[in-house]
Amino acid sequence: MDASEVNRVKFASQTDPKLLNELKAIAKAEGRQLQAPIEEAIQDYIEKRHGGQMRPAVKSALERTMRERKWLYAQLAK
Repeated sequence: MDASEVNRVKFASQTDPKLLNELKAIAKAEGRQLQAPIEEAIQDYIEKRHGGQMRPAVKSALERTMRERKWLYAQLAK
């Protein structure tokens, strides 16, 4: 979906004036509206929060593999 097709919701917030000025300068340098880097930052934050957690089954398999193949990983690291 194109950004122009997304419904928008207005909201108000506060931030450090230096941060806001820097963000405005970045948006201007990139030829984008201020909302674009704000949305990008929010999306990155959400992905970081959701993506940073490993599923328990995957974590268990990784830990098992690390134990079982410790010698191999040590050799590869040399």
